[in-house]
Amino acid sequence: QLQLVESGGGLVQPGGSLRLSCEASGLHLRYNSIGWFRQAPGKEREGVSCTGTDTAYAGSVKGRFTVSRDNAKNTVYLQMNNLKPEDTAVYYCAAMGLYRPCRLSKDAYDYWGQGTQVTVSS
Repeated sequence: QLQLVESGGGLVQPGGSLRLSCEASGLHLRYNSIGWFRQAPGKEREGVSCTGTDTAYAGSVKGRFTVSRDNAKNTVYLQMNNLKPEDTAVYYCAAMGLYRPCRLSKDAYDYWGQGTQVTVSS
């Protein structure tokens, strides 16, 4: 059964860091482009970062977030530093059906995890 499971969310103070993990079962992530998305209450789901044959970041997180993958663990990570209150959202990972240049558009992705909550607050 194909499944993506996010973990690593939580409550952190502004300026703090978190590392999110996206672990896959039922597919080998080395053959898939992976995206990270987030959705805040009352807002559209937006692309944060992605990794495929290239990597990409939304302007709002560039320089603060870093995406990486460990193919041996079949896991993709999102390291988030210098977190801000506006980063508060449910974070989702998603997989494309192929390994290709990644995109920050949610319509490009075929498989989704259930999400993990990130709250940045003092």
